[in-house]
Amino acid sequence: MNRRVLLGALLAIGCTGVASPEPAEGAPVGGLTPIRIGWQTTWATQGQLAVALMDTDILKAHGLVATFEGFSYGGPLNEGALAGAVDVLFTADQPAIALTTRASHWGVIGRLMANRVGTFVPPESSIQTPADLRDKTVAVPFGAAAHRATLGAIEEAGLDPNTEVRVTNLGLQEIVALVGVGVDEGTQRWGQTDAAAAWDPAFATLEHSGAVRVIDRATITSVVVMDDRFVQQHPEVDRRFMQALHAAYDYVRTDPGHAAARFKEQSNLPFALDVLALAASVEPNLSAASARDIRVHLSAEEVAGMQKAADFMLEAGLLRTPAVVSGLLRPQATTPVRSEGAASDLPRKANP
Repeated sequence: MNRRVLLGALLAIGCTGVASPEPAEGAPVGGLTPIRIGWQTTWATQGQLAVALMDTDILKAHGLVATFEGFSYGGPLNEGALAGAVDVLFTADQPAIALTTRASHWGVIGRLMANRVGTFVPPESSIQTPADLRDKTVAVPFGAAAHRATLGAIEEAGLDPNTEVRVTNLGLQEIVALVGVGVDEGTQRWGQTDAAAAWDPAFATLEHSGAVRVIDRATITSVVVMDDRFVQQHPEVDRRFMQALHAAYDYVRTDPGHAAARFKEQSNLPFALDVLALAASVEPNLSAASARDIRVHLSAEEVAGMQKAADFMLEAGLLRTPAVVSGLLRPQATTPVRSEGAASDLPRKANP
C-alpha cells in the first residue's frame, strides 16, 4: 500500500547499453555457490516464495547459498541490478523488459508468478463494466502494467481510450489515498475520479475491504532475471536456481498459511492474511495437484503477453526503440525444469 510509483526511475530508459559492475567472484562456501537474490519486500506471492527459500534448505539442496537483498519495489531493484548488487532478481514483466533492454547482460531465465491488476469503481457507482466508462475519468499509474490492462479493457469494450475516456496519471499511493478519503455521496465519485486501477497487494486490500467494486481484472506475468556473467562464472546455476524455485512453490503449495504468515512477519506488512491469499489466488502453481504440475518456465502465451508489454512501453514512450522479447529470454526461460527432491522432505531452518 506504500509502494511508490516512480515511473521515470522504473521504466523511462533508453536503448544505449549499460554495463553494471562484474558479479562478485564469490568463493564456494562448503561446496555451495554463493548467490545474491534481489526480492521485493512489499510484493505478495513472490514474498512467500522468497521466505520459503530463506526458511528451508531448498537452496542448499540445489548447491546454492544465498544472501537476500530486499528492495521496496521494482525501480530500486533495477538500480541495484545495474549497480552489481544482485545476481538474480524477481520482478514483473515491464521492469524486466526495462532492465534487459538497458543492460544486455541481464536476461530472463524463467517464470516467477502470475499477479493481478484491476480496474475498480466506488461500490455504489452506476458503472458496471468498462463499456460504461465513456466520458468518465479513470486514474491509472502511467506506464505500469495496470495502465496497460485498463486501456486494454477499455478498447475491448469498444471505446477509444484516447478520445472517449479521460485517462489521468496518478501514482499507486495517491490512488489508495484517494479511495481512502471516501466517496462523494452525491456523485458516487472519488473527487473528480470515476474509476481507478491498481495491482496487488494494494488492489487486493481495496477489494477485500469492500472500499471498491471491481469492473475488470487482468493477470500479468512476472519473471526471474539473472546476470549472464554470473551464469558464465557458474555454469548451470540458472537451471539449479529455477529448480530451487520449483521446490519453493511446492513448499508454499503444501503450507500456504505458514508461508503467508512468515512473509507478513518478514516484511512487516499491514495487510491481513486473507489479502495475501486473495493476491495468490491467480497463481496456478499454488493449487497444483502435485509437484509435477508446477511450472516455472514461460509458455508461448506468456511470452506473447510480454511482447505486448514491450509494444505498450514503446507506444507510451518508455522505450526509445522496439524491443523483441524473444531476444531478452535465455534458453532456460522456456525450458521445463523440476526440483530434484520433494520440498516437504526438507527441514525448516531453526528459528526462521
